[in-house]
Amino acid sequence: MKESIKTILLFLALILSLIFAPSCTKEVRLFPNICLSGDCETTYIVIYENQEIYPNVNGHYEIAWNGLNYFQVRGQLSELDKNYVINGIPLVEANFDSDYWVVFNDIYFSTPMYSYLGWFNNQSLSTPIAMGQHTYTMSDLIDLHPPLNVVGYQIPKFLCTECPYAPTLVGTHSEYTYNPTQNILLDDEMIGDTMNIFIETVFNPEGGVWYVGYDEPVPKETVKTQIKVIVI
Repeated sequence: MKESIKTILLFLALILSLIFAPSCTKEVRLFPNICLSGDCETTYIVIYENQEIYPNVNGHYEIAWNGLNYFQVRGQLSELDKNYVINGIPLVEANFDSDYWVVFNDIYFSTPMYSYLGWFNNQSLSTPIAMGQHTYTMSDLIDLHPPLNVVGYQIPKFLCTECPYAPTLVGTHSEYTYNPTQNILLDDEMIGDTMNIFIETVFNPEGGVWYVGYDEPVPKETVKTQIKVIVI
């Protein structure tokens, strides 16, 4: 009899565990999508002399240099979900880089030379009379002036590549706007050259970390774009 009662109790316990098992299921907590449309997308255009330049059949942008020493790359980014907008400021950034560098070799300039105890052209002795010209030559200027990337940055001579701040010194950055814009250096010596503009757009750059109680890290999405420009 006791064995029968024990069997019945075990059977009832099994039934109760099956009934209440769903209530013990762990709640899955996920973050909302970063962008309202679900997919984070970017569109970048090239502008010269306030006119949009359209790509040719090969997808390259041809810019006819006309005296204006820069062109623009302007973007349009997907709008973010309200959870990734703080006080009206979207958490987005665009990082610009290029494979085109401007390197200085030599520079020459002249400056007036004055006599230390020479003549002056007024009684206050504040305006000395020039006694000639002297020409200075600065060879190997690269030792004093690092190469300039056309997107507008220079790499320090003694850059600490292993330091946490190193990535912030490479490239130029446009943050907290759906329309990131960057001016790119341009001059007549570039005619016939080709440059590649690299753009890394990051939606919610502070993402990638884990919060307690969530089953995924905070979302972060990166979109990479390459624009090839030919100066003609």
